[in-house]
Amino acid sequence: MGKKYNLNRFPINGVGEETLALIVFLCMTMLPFIEIFTRFFNFNSIPASQVLVQHFTLWIGFLGAIIATRRNKLLALTRDSIFQKEVGLSLGKWIAKVTTFLVLVSLALGSWELVKVEMEYPIDIAPYIPRWFAQAIMPISFGIMAVFVYFNSYQKHFHRLSLIFIGLLLSLNGLTEWMFDVLPLVYIGVFVIILSIFHGAPIFVGLGGLAILMFWSDYTPISAIPAEAYRIVVSPTLPTIPLFTLAGYLLAESRASERLVNVFRTLFGWIPGGTPVIIVLLCGFFTALTGGSGVTILALGGLLLPMLLKDGYSRSFSLGLITVSGSIGLLFPPSLPLIIYGVTAGVSVKNVFIAGLIPGLLLIILISSWSVFQGRKNNIKLKRFILKDALKISWETKWELFLPILILMGVFGGFTTLVETAAITVIYVFLIEVLVYKDIKIQDLSSIVVECATLIGGVLIILGVAMGLTSYLVDAQVPMIILSWAKEAIANKYMFLLLLNLFLLMVGCLMDIFSAIIVIVPLIAPLGTHFGIEPVHLAIIFIANLELGFLTPPVGMNLFLSAYRFNEDMPKIYQATLPFFIIKLFAVGLITYLPFLTLSLF
Repeated sequence: MGKKYNLNRFPINGVGEETLALIVFLCMTMLPFIEIFTRFFNFNSIPASQVLVQHFTLWIGFLGAIIATRRNKLLALTRDSIFQKEVGLSLGKWIAKVTTFLVLVSLALGSWELVKVEMEYPIDIAPYIPRWFAQAIMPISFGIMAVFVYFNSYQKHFHRLSLIFIGLLLSLNGLTEWMFDVLPLVYIGVFVIILSIFHGAPIFVGLGGLAILMFWSDYTPISAIPAEAYRIVVSPTLPTIPLFTLAGYLLAESRASERLVNVFRTLFGWIPGGTPVIIVLLCGFFTALTGGSGVTILALGGLLLPMLLKDGYSRSFSLGLITVSGSIGLLFPPSLPLIIYGVTAGVSVKNVFIAGLIPGLLLIILISSWSVFQGRKNNIKLKRFILKDALKISWETKWELFLPILILMGVFGGFTTLVETAAITVIYVFLIEVLVYKDIKIQDLSSIVVECATLIGGVLIILGVAMGLTSYLVDAQVPMIILSWAKEAIANKYMFLLLLNLFLLMVGCLMDIFSAIIVIVPLIAPLGTHFGIEPVHLAIIFIANLELGFLTPPVGMNLFLSAYRFNEDMPKIYQATLPFFIIKLFAVGLITYLPFLTLSLF
């Protein structure tokens, strides 16, 4: 047996990564708030405040990635993590571990090359803070993640050494050049990466591995990948992702969901299918804030399923409703996929938010209508509407009911920027849940921040390495090649939209929504322009199709999460979600071919 290593608190410069994440979140929240305060009272603001917040996003992303690695929570397409000290060797998992280790080491070295160049030609992002200092978190984080993967790979020291041995072998230039001449290394590499993802390697390893492979075959320095990762993560709008997600996690950890359920039951319990309508609204609210359908299913599933069963709905209908409702909020502000799409495509995030309102309401109405039909069909006992009780419970939950209004005022009112709105949302939720309702204790904040940072790290590291792969595709003129082919092969706009629906359905089935946006949007945006599709309409088509992809067998993400959360077999989940899949397919068709649904509010 190999020596045991305690990696539960791997230090960064003497400070635990979890404590550092808490400090970074605090700075990210307070700087935009101070900016509002100084602007309102005409005081001098903190120099380079906005740029600092953008770079704090970089730090929280990579700190979160470290925490996610240590806690075996990096986003993957399988439920079983490969970061476990196994006794024996399994070829598939060994390949996945080796690939993950090599990708992390390569990204660490590439990031270090980027930092060295920045140190030679320093540029300050704020007074006395050089850019290389902010970027240094990248090689440090990738290096620490590689250490975690190494020590958590196998129990026996000999098995762990195989990871390093393969790395040293591939670092021999003479050997790799000979292999490149003799073997189709690029095709072999792509096969190995796909096999690794199938056996549990994180999603970012697949994207990063492909980017490394392509840049290496093109004799381009790997530092191009972290350079692109840095560029996307410090985008001006991207700090909204960790901030809105933190607000969502604070709500999820409080009793807000119970209070909102009571409000909606009092208001809508008299409708046949009232409880399912409540669940659709509640899940939409939480998914819009947290940005992840999986978070909603995992966090609220335990509360919602017993509620539906108690009201008399079948288990199959209940499972299908919760599975589909997990992604229904992605078209509403402040949805993280909408923000990422706007940043990637160069489209106004505010306009994308506006465009998603009516399509989002359409989805809610259609699914709610099916729920009402099921309520009538099963003769579900209705609750009597009592105005006095409705007013009383609504008043008790007034602080949380005001939250959507606060967000919409911030996003569309023009008084604050999107990042400032996100910061205000965090502070508001903190005050009402900690001081007003007292659901969350101060000592609980650390664990909530860690959970939030874990998700943010998993998402932002995917965005970063996916941007590296996208950069290669753009440099290789892949979008132009696809555009030239489409001009000749596709007859008209409607044929293009049909093919786009089919393509995005496959993408949503096989890829997570965040990497799909970064990789696919640059490929289809020129096509949309060529066929006369409004950019914001294309954005909503894209997100709506990926929502549907979450429910598409065999590997739709929500199907796996629901099976995991409720301990059900996949065929049972397929059967439960089929009616909702058909409803959403119909809705996606309307959204795609009736552009006024997205454009009528402009």
